[in-house]
Amino acid sequence: MTGPLAGRTIALAEGRQLEELAQMLEKEGATALRYPMISILNAPDAAPIISWLRDLIAGKFDCVILMTGEALRRLLGFAEREGIRQEIVTALSRTRTITRGPKPVRALKEIGLNPTLIAETPTTAGVIATLKNLPVKGQTIGVTLYGEPNPTLVQFLEAVGATVRTVLPYVYAPASDGDRVAELITRLAKGAIDVIIFTSSPQVDRLYQVAAEKGLENELRQGLMNGRIAAVGPVVADNLREKGAKVDICPEQGFVMKNLVQQIKRQMG
Repeated sequence: MTGPLAGRTIALAEGRQLEELAQMLEKEGATALRYPMISILNAPDAAPIISWLRDLIAGKFDCVILMTGEALRRLLGFAEREGIRQEIVTALSRTRTITRGPKPVRALKEIGLNPTLIAETPTTAGVIATLKNLPVKGQTIGVTLYGEPNPTLVQFLEAVGATVRTVLPYVYAPASDGDRVAELITRLAKGAIDVIIFTSSPQVDRLYQVAAEKGLENELRQGLMNGRIAAVGPVVADNLREKGAKVDICPEQGFVMKNLVQQIKRQMG
């Protein structure tokens, strides 16, 4: 195999777009090792999601904050099964929308829409910085969550006098069993992996969780020092740094997998 990444072994923690990412790397000559850390599932209780969607249709939200593209696609899936998908698209078209990063922008464009505003940076802090310039006092704000609550954003909105209505359309679940994740940690510790790629914070959390459960914290720490760590964007990078890991590769803008692969090529090719 030839290419700028020939001879490089790259481990992928990605779940949902695992094959897409693996094929990008293999096209450049890399050996891609697939270790999906997390799978994404629909939230088990549809009732509060349908209630939120019907309030959106009824025009009860002054603004909707879309934190992830996955959240919008999952909401549209719930709407489809309820028979109200077109009503949701119409409601979004007449509601002010704020997106965090490029992925929710792309999800909106898939249904023929554009966001009203894009956050200054694709983080919760970036969304808050954007909101500080808006008159949200007395308004009702819909917020799509991703996998877990976002108290920082909710508390900010409530502090400035907004009413917040959150919706959690999907949850994270382990995608690999503990033994498989332990195998990855052992490979890292042996220096057998040149780069490990993380594309979401829950992937990082899952890796460290398994290391703690199996008494492999030292091996993980050493393994992450042996190879290079690639993060798709600042949220993932910050999570890694908070856990004491270095981040060697992270795009400065355009936080998508294609840009991440290009950055890896530049540093490793």
